[in-house]
Amino acid sequence: MTILSQKQQLGTTDLSVPPIIFGTSCLGNLYQEVPYETKLAIAGEWFKYVEKPVVLDSAGKYGAGLALEMIGKTLGELGVQSDQVIISNKLGWKRVPLKGPEPTFEPGAWFGIAHDGEQHISYEGILKCYQQGCELLGSQYSPAVVSVHDPDEYLGGKADPDERNKRFRHVVGAYQALHELKAQGCVKAVGVGAKDWTVIRELADAVELDWVMFACSLTVYTHPSELIRFMEELNRRNVGIINSAVFNAGFLIGGGYFDYRKPDPKRDADLFGWRNRFLSLCKKHDVKPATACVQFGISPPGVISVALNSSKPQRIRENVELVSTAVPAKFWIAAKDAGLIDKNYPYLG
Repeated sequence: MTILSQKQQLGTTDLSVPPIIFGTSCLGNLYQEVPYETKLAIAGEWFKYVEKPVVLDSAGKYGAGLALEMIGKTLGELGVQSDQVIISNKLGWKRVPLKGPEPTFEPGAWFGIAHDGEQHISYEGILKCYQQGCELLGSQYSPAVVSVHDPDEYLGGKADPDERNKRFRHVVGAYQALHELKAQGCVKAVGVGAKDWTVIRELADAVELDWVMFACSLTVYTHPSELIRFMEELNRRNVGIINSAVFNAGFLIGGGYFDYRKPDPKRDADLFGWRNRFLSLCKKHDVKPATACVQFGISPPGVISVALNSSKPQRIRENVELVSTAVPAKFWIAAKDAGLIDKNYPYLG
């Protein structure tokens, strides 16, 4: 396979990133406990098919810091030099002792982890998260890209307007800290990652951003026109866009989770019905469902990369191929005719 050499500038920074960013939640044991030997093999595959530096997306939330530890350990064992990798650390969750049988954040999602995670979003809190993240990565590696992780969850934690305003000020304070780190040369790019894209829009008006990461927001299943217009605006403002969770946490290609929850076949009958029709259309046109999801996810202007995660080493090569495999226009036309995607979606079909 040809080494993927395509790169695009991340916003107005001096960083260039490939069209695929490797997610690392699997290193934190998302949905299943992954043996260390498998994690080491996954890390080795990252560097086989993409021209260096390879970009890794991680977070203190992933396995309560376990993913960051595994990045440092596996890359060190593989002899990867610090200039061969760009690490993105989404900040806002701090490792704390585990007091019960399982972690208290995202119950049922993380397995075999020995710590819990607490959200710390404020000027002081984000600096503590940054420092802990650097310690977990080890002395050889440090994040060049940082963001506030899940500010939507933090802001949505309280319905009271006064409390939300207070929390929003905390988020803005966190960004003050991140921009100070950038000014000091500790990091090179500041952004935001969230599942609720409307919170990203709110923050983009309040703080300076080099990049944004949408999760479960712009997929072949869900792509509201209002979001499309916002992405077009970000592109005009030279804010880099990274798309993640383009499979809606795996459900669209046959997985058991949808947006980090387990859907019920009866209560979510429409969702299962959509997937059945989507998979049937893919089979009819000889298009891999995963290819359709990825190609849709990178179709809007300004999307420079898609973040893909896999707990199986053999899937890494397949994931790289997904970003460079075209889907025929007739498939998108058929998808529109079938009501699977918005007939007015402007960038495909």
